[in-house]
Amino acid sequence: MSREKKIKKVVSMTGEYVFRNYTVKDIQNLKGINQLTQTLPFSPQEAGAAEIAGIDMINTRYDFFNPENAINIRNSASKTFMSFVIPLLSVPTTDDVMRHSFKAMELGADGVIFQGSLKYIEMLSKEGIPVQGHIGLVPRKSTWTGGLRAVGKTLDEAKSLYQSIKNLENAGAWAVECEVIPSRIMTELSKRTSLITMSIGSGNGGDVQLLFAEDILGDTKGPFPRHSKQYCNLYEIKQKMQKLRIDAFKEFAKEVQSGKFPSKEYEVDVSDDVYTSFCEELDKFN
Repeated sequence: MSREKKIKKVVSMTGEYVFRNYTVKDIQNLKGINQLTQTLPFSPQEAGAAEIAGIDMINTRYDFFNPENAINIRNSASKTFMSFVIPLLSVPTTDDVMRHSFKAMELGADGVIFQGSLKYIEMLSKEGIPVQGHIGLVPRKSTWTGGLRAVGKTLDEAKSLYQSIKNLENAGAWAVECEVIPSRIMTELSKRTSLITMSIGSGNGGDVQLLFAEDILGDTKGPFPRHSKQYCNLYEIKQKMQKLRIDAFKEFAKEVQSGKFPSKEYEVDVSDDVYTSFCEELDKFN
């Protein structure tokens, strides 16, 4: 079923008018009807390209000690629904969680993503902040699941995933990132929850399909996660660009040393009269 995106005028938590492609309610209304797209860009250029390309939702990492990149990403995709990822280790206390989450909303977030405990998720939800949890492979907590691997391949693990989703529901979360979960388990989980499910490496049974921008763009040397697909190879292009830079600098240095650069075509000259008169003036000082 096709969907028509209409930019909506909403009021942010700061009381300012902003324009967005989706609200939380819009996304909830699409559950089970349309699968949306989501990415996490690492630069304003990537964010701007994602918005122009029609990506539905964007996440951005939020470093509240150095928030400029998140701010620039927000501004580069100003109409796209965007969640700020709150860094887990930087919010060890209740005050930290509240202060930095509200600051994220002040800077333009439409919601926050938080991997901390349920009490914090409940606390943020009660304050009206759309908060998203994370289940399955949670890389920063992967020591508890035996490393970077799929989660949910045993009956006990699958049941635990379901319980985690129900716990997030009860805490007031509106969405959950579901990472590297067997696809059929993911489908059943999504059908049995009111949460919006963001699938990354978990098949097409979620409500939203998430891939990191660096994976979509092939922007690193790799290896890439097994679940990701590269739609271009920016890393190779960047390597070629770097070689072109090096070659150009080498050629510049070579021509300077040989006297080939600058040649007459790159110089500014004066008339013979001015030159002669200038030299005569200089000679007066010698």
